Amino acid sequence: MKNIINTPIAPAAIGPYSQAVEINGTLYISGQLPINPTIGKIEAEDIAGQTQQVLANIGAILKEADYTYEDVVKCTVFMADLADFVGMNEEYKKVYVDNCPARSTFAVKALPMGALVEIETVAVK
Repeated sequence: MKNIINTPIAPAAIGPYSQAVEINGTLYISGQLPINPTIGKIEAEDIAGQTQQVLANIGAILKEADYTYEDVVKCTVFMADLADFVGMNEEYKKVYVDNCPARSTFAVKALPMGALVEIETVAVK
């Protein structure tokens, strides 16, 4: 049975989708934008700050579902500009230090709300 995960500590979905869905010990987290959930807007203007916020939003959803970053097996990173790859990676590796998840990174034409980065995550218990 699928379990819908929702927490006010992460941004509300900006469309007809769930923050995350858990089924059979696997958690699928929708792409997270760098939205500060307290104000509902993107505050950070640089890639470092936006990546930090995205990872904090992912962490809040993981916690709500009783998972941790250690349970993450796959991330997909969407970037508005691959020139920001090094800056994103610097923040990313502060969270994923050892036994890093598999990851794909793509440049996209644009992201919602003018974001520089969005990260989708899969975790397994």
